[in-house]
Amino acid sequence: MNFFRGVMGGQPAGPQPSGAETIQKLCDRVASSTLLEDRRDAVRALKSLSKKYRMEVGTQAMDHLVHILQTDRSDSEILGYALDTLFNIICNDEEEEQDENAQKQADDLGTQFTDKFIQDSENVTLLLTLLEEFDFHVRWPGVKLLTALLKNQCAQVQGIILVSPMGVSRLMDLLADSREVIRNDGLLLLQQLTKGNAAIQKIVAFENAFERLLDIITEEGSSDGGIVVEDCLLLLLNLLKNNSSNQNFFKEGSYVQRMKPWFEVGDDNSGWSAQKVTNLHLMLQLVRVMVSPVNSPGATASCQKSMYQCGLLQQLCTILMATGVPADILTETINTVSEVIRGSQVNQDYFASVNAPSNPPRPAIVVLLMSMVNERQPFVLRCAVLYCFQCFLYKNQKGQGEIVATLLPSTIDANSISAGQLLCGGLFSADSLSNWCAAVALAHALQDNLTQKEQLLRVQLATSLGKPPVSLLQQCTNILSQGSKVQTRVGLLMLLCTWISNCPIAVTHFLHNQENVPFLTGQISENLGEDERLVQGLCALLLGICIYYNDNSLENYTKEKLKQLIEKRIGKENFVEKLGFITKHELYSRAAQKPQPVFPSPEQMLFDHEFTKLVKELEGVITKAVHKSSEEEKKEEEVKKTLEQHDSIVTQYKELIREQDAQIQELKEQVASMTSQNEQLQTSITQQLSQIQQHKDQYNILKLKLGKDSQSQANSQGDSSQVNGLQTEEITQLRDEVEELRKQNALLQTQLSDKDTLVNTLRSEAAQTAEGSAGGPDNTELLKELEALRSQVQSQMTEIHTLQTERQELLKRAEAGPLDSVPSSESSTDTAPTAELESRLAAQTSETERLKEEVRSLSESRAGLEQQLASATSTVAILQTEKGKLQTEVQESKKEQDDLLMLLADQDQKIHSLKQRLKDLGETVEDEDDLDARDQTDDDEEEDEDNED
Repeated sequence: MNFFRGVMGGQPAGPQPSGAETIQKLCDRVASSTLLEDRRDAVRALKSLSKKYRMEVGTQAMDHLVHILQTDRSDSEILGYALDTLFNIICNDEEEEQDENAQKQADDLGTQFTDKFIQDSENVTLLLTLLEEFDFHVRWPGVKLLTALLKNQCAQVQGIILVSPMGVSRLMDLLADSREVIRNDGLLLLQQLTKGNAAIQKIVAFENAFERLLDIITEEGSSDGGIVVEDCLLLLLNLLKNNSSNQNFFKEGSYVQRMKPWFEVGDDNSGWSAQKVTNLHLMLQLVRVMVSPVNSPGATASCQKSMYQCGLLQQLCTILMATGVPADILTETINTVSEVIRGSQVNQDYFASVNAPSNPPRPAIVVLLMSMVNERQPFVLRCAVLYCFQCFLYKNQKGQGEIVATLLPSTIDANSISAGQLLCGGLFSADSLSNWCAAVALAHALQDNLTQKEQLLRVQLATSLGKPPVSLLQQCTNILSQGSKVQTRVGLLMLLCTWISNCPIAVTHFLHNQENVPFLTGQISENLGEDERLVQGLCALLLGICIYYNDNSLENYTKEKLKQLIEKRIGKENFVEKLGFITKHELYSRAAQKPQPVFPSPEQMLFDHEFTKLVKELEGVITKAVHKSSEEEKKEEEVKKTLEQHDSIVTQYKELIREQDAQIQELKEQVASMTSQNEQLQTSITQQLSQIQQHKDQYNILKLKLGKDSQSQANSQGDSSQVNGLQTEEITQLRDEVEELRKQNALLQTQLSDKDTLVNTLRSEAAQTAEGSAGGPDNTELLKELEALRSQVQSQMTEIHTLQTERQELLKRAEAGPLDSVPSSESSTDTAPTAELESRLAAQTSETERLKEEVRSLSESRAGLEQQLASATSTVAILQTEKGKLQTEVQESKKEQDDLLMLLADQDQKIHSLKQRLKDLGETVEDEDDLDARDQTDDDEEEDEDNED
């Protein structure tokens, strides 16, 4: 213990050992001591020496400290000492007293020890495991150590944590720790962990990080909170910036709506602490990340819509118009509002309706433009206002028209300041920055809007008393020729190029002034310094636009004459070289990167983002236009005219083909409906035929039954004729009764034969009806006609495709440029496809008429089928009625036959009784057979007598 007492500061009893020797002895004690207390004391001593002897402790003790972390997991105190010692040797303390060289050496030392520690990835995994310990003395130094490792070697440590099982999830648990120190250091750890690693950012986001961070921000007081709110916002920025997946998750989780309370600033804005300004600045940056122009258009539009619907845009506009807001917060708010409304028509319309709380109320746009053209305002604020104005007009033709309308004579109000008046004032002020900003803002009011370019030509300006007004276009060229500052001339040239591009009327107005072309050629041809090169390039671009979009309406300044002028006074190669000065300028590429105008100083504010797109689009075509000869121009014009003619003809054919397609479609629908109706009719006819067959079968069964009944009746009548030996009167009476019964039986037989004849007649009619229905338009023939219609429609579709192919060939031929053949041969070759197209069109028209006739005939045949089906249905109904009647009559006949049988049975009984009585009386009684034989003999005798006679 005397040894430790000497190390810890006791009085030396002898010569004092060096620091390296002391550290070596402590390391030996840590490695060799069997008692936990001895090892704990040795690690505590190493911790106390680790800051002063950082190099020695890191070199000699790191392996022993890692071994302590692996073996002494049960003792939290020694674990805490070991982690603190490792943190001291790895962490790079940024002390203000150190010079740059000492700080660099310390950083290099921390990086070396970090590389040594993470050389074995199991050390980082061990550290993640220790973070699960709830003990404060283990968890807190573990968090600090892992944060230091990430600061020194971020990518390597991120890779180890990413592949470690549940590595990110263990770190996310730190946010739920009830001890604020650990939670706050956990925020710093997650900030380092999520830097530049999209995979870890996604994992952290899906571990419910957004919910937890927003809850912490709310608990800490939102914008009025402290450093913890700042740390949460920095972590949110890491998770959302350039990560479309997390941005979509943030929006879909309705977290955008939870940002609105952050910007509820009270009326008393006098006390803005530095922390509140920082917090609010980060909150505005978070909103901008969600609607940044570099995001995908769909995601940006969706976030813009959500921000308007939840009232976030309205809250930002309130801050924009509030008083007492710090300048940097106001500037960032303007930039945020700019990107929230950029390209969103609904948000742009709302922003146009916002008024400043002044007396009288003024539109927010006017108030912002007043700041932009005021040279006393901060430079960054003026840039922000220009960006806001550009975003308001981006893809907003309605807003462009409203801005240009404030410059027109019919809408100028002398009692109020309008946006147009402010732009004109800034355009012609003495401040070059105001000139540039006003010129660029006015150019955005004309961007991709031909109507407003033509409307702006009507603007007239009063220069001085007693002089006639001049047009805005003329005034811009006048100022340009006066030789003002480079920034002013660059702004005016960008405005003129944007104005007359793709607008032949504006080109004509520009060339109408006889001084403009000589001024441009003079500027281009001169050999000026480096500062004037950009102006020369813009003059070349303006003159090239006058050539490319020239409609040759001015005889003195046609395309050909302007090219001849360039060739004589400048030279084509020199002109192209001067035109290339624009894209070679160092500030051009910076402005082309993003829409927001960000410049280090006002002098470097030369290029606009949208103008760089225009230069990229026009540079190549202007170079080609200058090098083209007059013959090539003529050929190209002829090709263009021919192409226009063919386009008009093809357009007409397209319209006719569309009409025919519609007609063919209607015919197809009619054929399909008729086919379905035909199938229904065939089905109903089949059903009717089956019903008729059933009726026939039932009729045959009834007929057979009636035949059997008549046979039994005849047998019963034969028996009744065997009566003999009766008394004369009784026999006569019986014979009369039998005769009457015979007559009744004959009458019944006659009625049955009539009924049989009627049934046969009905059967023949039903058969004729079935044959008639089957003899109509056959289903097979109808299907053949439908197949023919389908083939005709297919042929017409093939012809339409042929027409489209020929049109594509014509377009390719026109784009191929001027040909070596004579124009007359071109016109003859172009006329032939036109005549062929017309003949095909006539053939298609006649074919359509023939299809209509076939459809009409099919309709008539369908009507005939319907009539035949109706007649068959009525016949079946009649047959069913007759069948019912027959069944009724058969039932009645059966009844009558039964009655006759009963009567015959009674008579037979009486005859037998009478025979018996005659036999009893002694009379001779003949049987029925004897009577039949006698009757036969009598008949023969009568025939012989007849023969003799």
